[in-house]
Amino acid sequence: MRNINENTITAAVLDRMAECPSPRLKEIMSALVRHMHDFAREVKLTEAEWAAGIDFLTATGHKCSDKRQEFILLSDTLGLSMLVVALNHAKSAEATEATVFGPFHVQGAPQLALGDDISGGAKGEPLFVNATVRGRDGEPVADAVVDVWEADAEGFYDVQRAGLDRPQGRAVFRTDAKGRLWFRGVMPVAYPIPTDGPVGVMLKATKRHPWRPAHVHFMIQAPGYETLITHVFRGDDPYLDSDAVFGVRSSLIGNFASRPDGVAPDGSRQAGRFHTLGFEFVLEPGPH
Repeated sequence: MRNINENTITAAVLDRMAECPSPRLKEIMSALVRHMHDFAREVKLTEAEWAAGIDFLTATGHKCSDKRQEFILLSDTLGLSMLVVALNHAKSAEATEATVFGPFHVQGAPQLALGDDISGGAKGEPLFVNATVRGRDGEPVADAVVDVWEADAEGFYDVQRAGLDRPQGRAVFRTDAKGRLWFRGVMPVAYPIPTDGPVGVMLKATKRHPWRPAHVHFMIQAPGYETLITHVFRGDDPYLDSDAVFGVRSSLIGNFASRPDGVAPDGSRQAGRFHTLGFEFVLEPGPH
């Protein structure tokens, strides 16, 4: 133990964890040590490079706040978030696919009645959403809790608006007895993820763009079913094949239809262009 070198140190660290009381923690930490050490040996990591890595992670932590999670953004842009989703949420062919949670969900969004407007004054062309939530066998899922959030026409979420004192573009609904959900929001647009922090530095250094294709977020929870966290994407978006966080799935591309004016699905007359989205969410059976 007094003459550890680059070839024997991994075994020495693993030996120190031999008495770990949690088998799962021991498995995770042991694999982490092995892969980190192999990585350092493979790239012949220098002290200056490792110091720069520590500085990067420190800056990532400093950029986090109650309204921004830079570590989630880092995980998303490295594809780790989507990998973990894929490992943990393999779906049957009938069920709606899951995708990344993202860094802009907020607990305690306003609870609205079906048909209400979630925009809260956010800029954007009107979008009327009509959706259904059902189980894998076709049964309607009544009283499901549906959390919805989206960016405005300029690509910003409410938590990115300094000084904004009210929620915009987010709400919580409950489906009706037939599993139906309908509300008004704004037409989603493509937007860049925040690049004013360490993640932005990383994207620039690796010559990657920061854009996400236009989408609306949904989180659906109901007793007896797995919680579904997903997006619905616009099919005409130029970034569908290069999403900065690797979250696009073909099955999640929705049918966004547009009209120049006329009567909207809620019976209101729209003097300008408006849009509609119909989508069916299918939940997997589960304990939650």
